[in-house]
Amino acid sequence: MCGICGIYSFYGPLEQPAPVLDAALETLKKRGPEVQAHFCKGHVALGHTRLSIIDPTEAANQPFWDETQEYAIVFNGEIFNYRQLRQQLLSSGVGFRTQSDTEVLLYWLINKGAEGINELQGFFSFAFFNKRENSLLLARDRFGIKPLLYYTDGQKFLFASEMKALLKLGIPKNLDYSSLHIYFQLNYTPGPWSIYQDVLKLMPGHFILLKNGAQEIQQYYQIPGSPLAEYKEISYDEAGKLLFEKLENAVVKRLVSDVPLGAFLSGGIDSSIITALAARHVNQLKTFSIGFRDQPMFDETRYARSVAKLHKTDHTEFLLDTNDLLDCLYDVLDYIDEPFADSSALAVYILSRETKSRVTVALSGDGADEMLAGYNKHMAEWRARQGGLSANILKYLHPVFSILPKSRHTHLGNKFRQFHRFGEGMSLPPKQRYWRWAAYTDEKYPADLLIHNPDEKDYYTRKDFLTSSISGDNDFNDVLRNDMNLVLANDMLTKVDMMSMANSLEVRVPFLDHEVVNLLFSLPADYKINNNQRKRILTDTFRQILPLELHNRPKQGFEVPLLSWFRKELSGSIQKKWLNDDFIKEQGIFNPKVINKLKKQLFSPNPTEIHAQIWAIIVFQHWFEKYHA
Repeated sequence: MCGICGIYSFYGPLEQPAPVLDAALETLKKRGPEVQAHFCKGHVALGHTRLSIIDPTEAANQPFWDETQEYAIVFNGEIFNYRQLRQQLLSSGVGFRTQSDTEVLLYWLINKGAEGINELQGFFSFAFFNKRENSLLLARDRFGIKPLLYYTDGQKFLFASEMKALLKLGIPKNLDYSSLHIYFQLNYTPGPWSIYQDVLKLMPGHFILLKNGAQEIQQYYQIPGSPLAEYKEISYDEAGKLLFEKLENAVVKRLVSDVPLGAFLSGGIDSSIITALAARHVNQLKTFSIGFRDQPMFDETRYARSVAKLHKTDHTEFLLDTNDLLDCLYDVLDYIDEPFADSSALAVYILSRETKSRVTVALSGDGADEMLAGYNKHMAEWRARQGGLSANILKYLHPVFSILPKSRHTHLGNKFRQFHRFGEGMSLPPKQRYWRWAAYTDEKYPADLLIHNPDEKDYYTRKDFLTSSISGDNDFNDVLRNDMNLVLANDMLTKVDMMSMANSLEVRVPFLDHEVVNLLFSLPADYKINNNQRKRILTDTFRQILPLELHNRPKQGFEVPLLSWFRKELSGSIQKKWLNDDFIKEQGIFNPKVINKLKKQLFSPNPTEIHAQIWAIIVFQHWFEKYHA
């Protein structure tokens, strides 16, 4: 796992790129704390920071060149089938001087070009330079596990793993107000856009080829929109057997490592399955959980402990209280280089930090909820589409629930919150309902909050793109596919990549092996969800390798106690800094009247979900002060 950055000139040679490249690499040091190096010559400058996982020898450092010095690569990620690709290359006469997957990837691209990307199994972002053609090929893995941002002004092309590196390379810092409006609904900024105008994120499953002054973007993979031929009319039992086989193979592929490896074990079914499968191949697998002494409603350590005991793992629990989360607040805020307000990032940061003290690589269960209908909103959408008496009752009781006290921190308040959102969504068509349930706020909120309105056509074009998988044919798999493209890529995977890399920890996600994904999106939706059960086929398939108590237990999210912090420990910072009247007026971004209204509601007897809105503003304000002051 590493960080990459670079500059490519479309026309003339670059002028002294080394100083800015060094500055960019310094910002990526946590991604690759061991070695930072660059190559600068002619039309191209490539930079790399290394976290050694496979072949940690000096010979495998990057930028990595072939023996002819005609081709070079900078690469972030892992290629799990590199040994098989290496054998193919050896049989065709290629010689190797390292045992690294980087060298295999380089020679694979020399021989196959962009057509070879679809044969890669792994997660990655890379830049491959062909000196003979003066071309640069950049690619991102199928599901967006690894990030890649870029900017071009027609003369040069800049790219990096993180925004902070691009800033050092000299991108203009012009806020994108369509992105800002979407951020204040979703609490993150989905690609291909970013918080800045003209800075884009390469979409998952795409590559860019720069050659002869031109830029070409192509998609090399997409999630199946209909069953693949080999899975058509597959029975439920057959699908379960295949899922077990393919997921276990995916786990085994991800066990290759020349450094210590373990697994996150939350106590939920997804990470428990990954742990159970890995423990079949690793003696005393190291597993890691965090628990919360003062939040029993969200503590799952007893479930994690039962999985660890059953599979004889070397288990470590990190028992925290909410003050531990508060203590890492500024570490998290300082690492964020584009506004990102998923507050569970704080817990992921601590889990990654503590896990890193014992291993360098961790497996996780990310991706299963999006593919297998694991969220509450999925059951809500399923029931909304099925209709029936209870759904219609909640629809018509929506005005009642709108005035009842709602909170994620109590069981009753959370029920009122869920019933209110369900009733609100029931009156909307599928695309609008999907967007409303993906968002924390409605569209009126950012329009009132922000002084500058985006171009209306641009905003709605983006919104249509971000809900493009939701069709009118009532196929529930469309909802899951849209979650993969929107929520997983831009929220969940971004959070894990950012917080794990802040601690120099590599996280691998077996559920996002493309063979597993292809299978799951070839199955009928009712294999995954019905009126009584989410993640149906997953639960049934792996029942025999999990403790009995894990089955049919309610899904537990984790809720950071933001409301309490805002009213106590962070109250002074809110009043005197982030939401200070003078700062808000001087900044010229937010409507002062709306900000004052939010502050009043925050300290009222019925704050509802105000803490999520305030948190999004705080994240933005901290980011703004750091990068725009």
